[in-house]
Amino acid sequence: MIIWFDLLMMVVLFFMGLCFYRSNGKGANLLSGYNMKTKEERSRFDEPQMCRIYGRKMMQMAIPFFFGAVIDLILPGRGCLLAWIVFAVLFVRLLRLRGKMEK
Repeated sequence: MIIWFDLLMMVVLFFMGLCFYRSNGKGANLLSGYNMKTKEERSRFDEPQMCRIYGRKMMQMAIPFFFGAVIDLILPGRGCLLAWIVFAVLFVRLLRLRGKMEK
């Protein structure tokens, strides 16, 4: 059961990242807080580049869930926990990168 959850999270994150990566900047409106900026503030950002960066990061966040599923084959439940911990670390790193990009 947990293996399927890991695989589902992997697929969802990978395809969301792929959609952002290929959006050519159109996915920027889906980013939290970015859609509330004024047009003047948005003009300072390279939206296609920002979406490519977010897309790559999302696809990278799918990798721990693949390895979590593999670990769950041997030690049920431990791989999922480990995947979520690594995901949380990657997510915090993404938030820090976003803070640097918006300055």
